[in-house]
Amino acid sequence: MSGSIADAELAARIADAGGRILVALRDSATLSGKALGAAGDETANAFILAALRANRPEDGILSEESADSAERLGRSRVWIVDPLDGTREYSEGRGDWAVHVALAVDGVAIVGAVAQPGTGLFRSDAPPTLPDPAAKIVVSRSRPPESATRVAAALGLDLLLMGSAGAKAMAVLRGEAVAYLHAGGQHEWDSAAPVAVCAAAGLRVSRLDGSPLRYNQADPYLPDVLICHPAWHERIRSALDALTPAA
Repeated sequence: MSGSIADAELAARIADAGGRILVALRDSATLSGKALGAAGDETANAFILAALRANRPEDGILSEESADSAERLGRSRVWIVDPLDGTREYSEGRGDWAVHVALAVDGVAIVGAVAQPGTGLFRSDAPPTLPDPAAKIVVSRSRPPESATRVAAALGLDLLLMGSAGAKAMAVLRGEAVAYLHAGGQHEWDSAAPVAVCAAAGLRVSRLDGSPLRYNQADPYLPDVLICHPAWHERIRSALDALTPAA
């Protein structure tokens, strides 16, 4: 990967290759459980950072698996990556994990690729046509937020439980749910690539209160996200507004 390759193509190639590396590591059967998850995080991170530094040496990088540096705050262009989103699911042999590679420019995630081996490679420069969505809200399988449960009940929707943020966002893209609603804690690397891909496809992306998602902030904590089919956006936002502050 070198030369004048476009940002979106670079993101897609890196995410795809990272996913293949992780599949090969898991298939090697030399590790399992937490040791496999840790090795996956480390291996994918090393590959992604090396590829980005070789191809975009002037850009900043924010990765879940590397020490953060304030140096990125002075850069207009910052790559935000989660080398293995859904480490637990990966180590358990599940399919709901992903590799995230995103580029934020002046705080906006404008380029993204989400590789979900066995399911697909989703990229911001080749967004799919949105299908009619199933009447579900996709949420974390380990900590579904009360707000999502209450919104689903108010709108007559079922809950769909999944692992990684990337897998959940891509489920909305594929029409398996009307929205992905998360509250209670995330970081920029959890949502940057999925948000770029989903926004390019025409899904509505925001914080739960409707405010825009901002990236490359001094504190990368970004606690909530709403990724929603446009036909359902107003109904879900109204249901969220109707919740009590304690929810």
